[in-house]
Amino acid sequence: MKVTPLDLRQQRFNTVMRGYERGEVNAFLAEAADEYENALRENERLRQELSKLEAVLKEHRGQEVNLRNTLLTAQKLADDIKENATQEAARVLREAEGRADLLLQKSQARLEDVQREIDGLRMKRREVETSLEGIIATINNTIAYVREQDAVHREEKIRLHRPRQADAAQSATPGVPSLTHQAHLSHQPHAAHAAHPAHPANPVHPLPPAVSQG
Repeated sequence: MKVTPLDLRQQRFNTVMRGYERGEVNAFLAEAADEYENALRENERLRQELSKLEAVLKEHRGQEVNLRNTLLTAQKLADDIKENATQEAARVLREAEGRADLLLQKSQARLEDVQREIDGLRMKRREVETSLEGIIATINNTIAYVREQDAVHREEKIRLHRPRQADAAQSATPGVPSLTHQAHLSHQPHAAHAAHPAHPANPVHPLPPAVSQG
């Protein structure tokens, strides 16, 4: 049975002998009704306040869930960004290493080509130097041979002129052959030798064509 403050105020008791004082009983019931009514009002106020607090708590819990979800999303996004950055850095590093290896290989190949070109140029230079040395030796031998032949011709001319000058002095002596005749006899082998001159020790060879240094 639910008792309200109004029930307490309207409650009436039967009168019997030697019973309670009616005034005191009514005053107590009125006071109890007032207290009960105040308690009910306070209970209602607290219930409403509790409802408000529960609503606020529910809202806060919702915000907490949203915040937690946001944090989880942010953490997942940060992990994804970190993983992607790590993968991208590794890819860039691999590509850079590959380009560096390729560039190194090309540089090594180019260096080898340059070294071969240098070796070829050195070989050509040695060939040109050898050819020039041969040409110079041939020219020197030719010059020496020409000078030798010039000296021989000059000597022959001198020998041919000397007997003519002495013939007049010796022509008066009978039985003595003239110097011209002696010179003629003494120069017969030389004349034959002059008709067929010996080849020089170092014959003149035609100059080799110019060697291109390019």
